[in-house]
Order: sequence, then structure tokens, then C-alpha cells
Amino acid sequence: VQKILRERFCHHYATGKLFGIDHQYRHLLELLKRAAVNGESNSALIIGPRGSGKTALLNQVLKAVREMQQAKENFLEVHLNGNSGKIVLVFFFFSGLLQTNDKVALKEITRQLQLENVVGDKVFGSFAENLAFLLEALRKGDRTSSCPILFILDEFDLFVHHKNQTLLYNLFDTSQSAQTPVTVIGLTCRQDILELLEKRVKSRFSHRQIYLMNSFDFKQYLMIFKKQLSLPSGFPDESFAQKWNSNVQHLSGDKTVKDMLENLFHYTKDLRSLRLLLMLAVSNVTVHHPLITASDLHEANKQYRTDSKANIVHGLSVLEMCLIIAMKHLNDVYEGEPFNFQMVYNEFQKFVQRKAHCMYHFEKPVVMKAVTRTRISNPSSLKKKSEERPSVRAQREYLLMKLLLDNNQIMDALQVYPNCPTDVKQWAASSLSWL
Repeated sequence: VQKILRERFCHHYATGKLFGIDHQYRHLLELLKRAAVNGESNSALIIGPRGSGKTALLNQVLKAVREMQQAKENFLEVHLNGNSGKIVLVFFFFSGLLQTNDKVALKEITRQLQLENVVGDKVFGSFAENLAFLLEALRKGDRTSSCPILFILDEFDLFVHHKNQTLLYNLFDTSQSAQTPVTVIGLTCRQDILELLEKRVKSRFSHRQIYLMNSFDFKQYLMIFKKQLSLPSGFPDESFAQKWNSNVQHLSGDKTVKDMLENLFHYTKDLRSLRLLLMLAVSNVTVHHPLITASDLHEANKQYRTDSKANIVHGLSVLEMCLIIAMKHLNDVYEGEPFNFQMVYNEFQKFVQRKAHCMYHFEKPVVMKAVTRTRISNPSSLKKKSEERPSVRAQREYLLMKLLLDNNQIMDALQVYPNCPTDVKQWAASSLSWL
């Protein structure tokens, strides 16, 4: 169970049919099928917000293309010795996060083509000449017998920022010419991606755009929950699989589980969030605890929705909490402008003078140490603007800091803080600091 479900949640492929994107699936499948079977060149962009299933859609389509008998008979496997053998499709995967410029991208193309020895120390006059040489190395003869090539550009919008968009221009230009069959598929979350393309690049793009918008409702979301958590029909222990799937069906009807899932649905429709929630719940499954319960899902939801910054605040002392509150008031008064230790100390002293009965008197070095600890813990941080970077001789009391917590996080942390003095809570709740 752990192996099957973890693989399902962790990898970018969907189980069975895709959810709510059948039309997009058919469109992309037809496009790649024509490239594989007929050797057609083309280009397309898959556009959608993060977590909408762009990579899952592409992987599902590629899997279907690889399994087509007709496609298998029309792909050419390329060997470095020039001999041709069994038929395959050549795929290239690029990420804008890794291939940060065209030179790096060209090296990656050479590596994935396994043509390092062919290129050797050759000197090329231009990027286009270098790319043309690499594509020519894959040619077996005319267009009908050349190996179809698929370029996949992940984070496509990052390639747009390469100098002169040379890589995109040459790839799209090749896909429009009667040379090696080339199909270019880009994945991006930018809706305005076409506006970022240069005119010469845009003119060579086919303008095929496949949109994924997470348009399913909560009823479909609940169905996705059941399908993601259900065991497949080929599971070795058939009786356990039936018991497991029956339990999943029961969970999907549980009111508390439905309320929790609806809350997550309105928080984010990103299916990766649902998979992460299920991953945390499945982690509790053991031999002695073989079925997921509603409490497992609620505990997983607590872990998933935990505010990490607010959690850090829970481990602070009362003095450190008071300093965080002083920073909060300074944030309110100066509208988010940076502050220094001396300002925080003065704010804290005002509170101590008014409420001396509930707070011990702390020496200034002790308060300084407490502020340093909160900075290490991360609720506050040094302001690191180069033009405001302090000199070596600058006193620590006057180094600028900013608070990384918002007011809601501070108030929520105070509500669950054990034995927090009432005066401290009231001070935090006051809209303005005492002047």
C-alpha cells in the first residue's frame, strides 16, 4: 500500500484517466501522434497555474504515444556509429531553472543527443549553425526518414529572458522548415507569455495554446480524493484492496472529512496540496493500523496547514514575546519601516513602567541577547539593503531590522501560549503603542 500510493503521490503522472482535462488530453495526443507517425513538425504551449496538471498531462500523453504500435513502427533509434535499428522517439527535456542561457541549453542538447564526440572542438559561427549541425547529425536522409524530435521546455517563460531569444527562435524556425521533424512543447504558468515573445519568434510559433485552469467543482474534487486514495484492481491481496477501497468510500462520506476537504478546496485547488495531505495520512498506515481513519486525515491536515513562523514563536520566552509585541507596535506606528534595537528597547520599557507588577526588570544586555535570539529564530531579521549596510564600527543597537511576522500570526501565537500574562495579551491587542 505504501509503495503504490507513495509512487502515485510523488511522481508527475496521473492514475487512470486525467481529471477534467479530457479535451486537452485529446488535443495534445493528436498533436504528438502526428509528429510520431507522420513526421510532422509543430509547436504548442501548455498554459496553466502551478499544480494544474501540466506535467501530468504531458507525461500521460507521452506514455500513450510510446505504447502506440503505429508510432513504434515510424520512429528511428539513433546510434553514434550511424547504424539504424529499432524505432524510438527522441525526447529532450529542458528546464528554464537549469538552462539559464542559450550556451548552457546548447550543451544540454548536445549531451542528450550523445553527440559530444561529434561536436568535439568544432568552432561555429552562430547559435543557429551549431543547432543545425546537431540536428543534421540525427538525419538519416530526407525528411521522411529523419528521426522525429520532441523538445520539452519546462518553465518556458524563463527561456524568454535569454538574450535575443535565440534558442526559441531557432527551435521554432526549425519546426516551421522542411528539415528534421521537430515538435516543441512549452510548459508555463504565465498567461501573458505570447506578449513576452519577440515579433520574429512569435511569427514562427504555431500559436497552439492548451489551457489548464483547475475548473472542477467540489463534487469532482471529492471524486479525485477517492480515486487518488483507492488501490488498483491488480493489487496482490484482493480482499484487503476491497476492504481498503470500501474504507475510502466511507471516509469520503464522513461529514468531518468532507468539511476538511472543502476547506482545503477553497484554500487551494492545487492537486499537489491534496496529494501532500494524503501522503502525510498514508504515512500512519502500519501492519497494526492498516486502514486510514478520519483522525489520520485531520492530523495530516493540521501538519500541512501549520504556520511554520507561528510555530517558532511558540518556543520563545515571555521576554522574547514582549519584544516581538514591541516590534509589532513599531510596525503599526511606522507602517512597516525598519527599526533598530534601541527603538524596540524603548517601546518595551514603556510597557514595563506601566505594568511593573507583572514584569521583572531586565538589564539592557539581557534584552539585547533576547533580540539576538529572536533574530536567529527568524521572527525578525536584519535589513540587508546594500545601500543601508552598516559599517563594521556601527553599534549593534542601531542595526536596522524588519519583523517577518504579521499581526494575525502574533495574536494566534499568543492565544495558545501557555501561562501568558493577561497584561501582555492586552498590550498586544491594543491598536497603538503608548506614546
